[in-house]
Amino acid sequence: MADAPIVYQRPPGEGTTASLASAHRKKRETTGAPVLVGAIETGTGSLSAKRITHATHPFARAKGPLATPQILGGPWVQLAYVMTDMLLVLFDFILVAKLRWFGGRGGGSPFDVMFNLFGSGVPPHYLSFLVLYAPLVALFCHTQALYHTARDRSRLDETLAVAKAVCFATVLLTASIYASGVHTISRLVVWGSAVLNIVTLSTWRLWKRGMVERRVAAGVGVKNVLIIGAGKAGREVASYLDQNKQLGWVVRGFIDQNHATNPRVLGRIEDLSTIARAQFVDEIIITISSMQRLVKQVILEAKRNNLDIKLIPRMYGAYGGRATLEHMGGIPVMSLYGEPVPLLARLAKRLFDVIGALFGLVALSPLLMAIAVLIKCDSTGPVFYRSRRVGKKGKLFVCYKFRTMVTNADSLKDSLRHLNEREGVIFKITNDPRITRVGRLLRKYSLDEFPQLWNVLTGDMSLVGPRPHPVDDYKRYELKHLRRLDVTPGLTGLWQVTARRNPSFEKSVALDLEYIENWSLGMDFSILLGTFSAVLSGDGA
Repeated sequence: MADAPIVYQRPPGEGTTASLASAHRKKRETTGAPVLVGAIETGTGSLSAKRITHATHPFARAKGPLATPQILGGPWVQLAYVMTDMLLVLFDFILVAKLRWFGGRGGGSPFDVMFNLFGSGVPPHYLSFLVLYAPLVALFCHTQALYHTARDRSRLDETLAVAKAVCFATVLLTASIYASGVHTISRLVVWGSAVLNIVTLSTWRLWKRGMVERRVAAGVGVKNVLIIGAGKAGREVASYLDQNKQLGWVVRGFIDQNHATNPRVLGRIEDLSTIARAQFVDEIIITISSMQRLVKQVILEAKRNNLDIKLIPRMYGAYGGRATLEHMGGIPVMSLYGEPVPLLARLAKRLFDVIGALFGLVALSPLLMAIAVLIKCDSTGPVFYRSRRVGKKGKLFVCYKFRTMVTNADSLKDSLRHLNEREGVIFKITNDPRITRVGRLLRKYSLDEFPQLWNVLTGDMSLVGPRPHPVDDYKRYELKHLRRLDVTPGLTGLWQVTARRNPSFEKSVALDLEYIENWSLGMDFSILLGTFSAVLSGDGA
């Protein structure tokens, strides 16, 4: 199971938050350059302290379709909900008809009934009824806003909404049928189906809600939020989001010109870019609507940093031209700007990942077993090497590779760091003394990476994307390097096919960002083809 995301926090024992905020303010006043001091905190302890300045990065969030977070929803999800409801209505009707018409005669399975339902013994009017009933239930579900994933709606409210939709559809259709003079449809079948529809449509929604809540709890599909203003409105929004984590928003903290004693205030308005990058912020919520000039400054800075923007209602000239209004609890919030999310393209990428990983694991299974035997025969130790890597939004996960080094390779790494041939934070030695004989062959053809197809299948990685780095290399990142963590890491990437021998880490980051900001499915296919060529030529690490 993947670890919780890495976040920036105050190191233990470094004084109170108030004293830190005071020191932070004094440092800014004396130098003119805002400095955010913190530590990267994991489940096992502090990793490193960092000094962060505006000059170290151009944008807080990487721009591009893969970097834009997606909270579960959208037209394709709504269509799936509609189809699920209609299929359940069909199944319920078949089941009730089975009990009504075949209950004492062993009518077979519901699928047998589906083929025989409108045959002998059952009036053909039922077909017309069912063809009208299923879409009508879906229509009334739509009027009850049951296809908009309103996660702030309670379970009871959602169940009552389903009951209303089913009852309205049933009453309207039966009244129309009987008014037309058709009296051959059994009221027992009609209302038995209605009761079963309420049960099944409510049950699958409860299951879906539980699934969504588990995804959010695991950090999947969430948005990191920074609230501008720590006053009453800001605190109310934060409290609501903290108490309703199933909504998919995670409050990272506040930005405020005052309220320095509030432990959740991370800095002032001029620190927005720095804090947003350090906290992997996706969206800001502005609650200081009375400060018009300051709000305009915040909006411009947030858009420059590719951040989504919400505002407690008050129009600001051209900035509110396409604003939409939504509610967080009882608080109206205005969405001023949002990065577009290419749902279909991203769905296609994930589908390609799953199919490609499954095919690879099955097709390569004889080769994988042969490699495992070779590793066992060559040196003592496990077949697989499990490494903690830093993935999307700083989330830790276990990355799998075939073991190509001696078992104590990690403990020897620091003693060999002076031999590092790469420029920057990444560690690499051409003739690494820790590599085994079989390991050298596996690395030459990149065969040691094949177990990461499992990581692709589980969603921690993609077939194509920036390569994930070990935690100790991540600790040496500068703030500007964090932008490469805005997307899911990959088995191969643009750097691997265009500049594999280039020792510069900055060059690799530049290529990662080029991929993120210009991503397309065509680019993924091109990179995969280039990777196959590099692997077959033995141009591996």
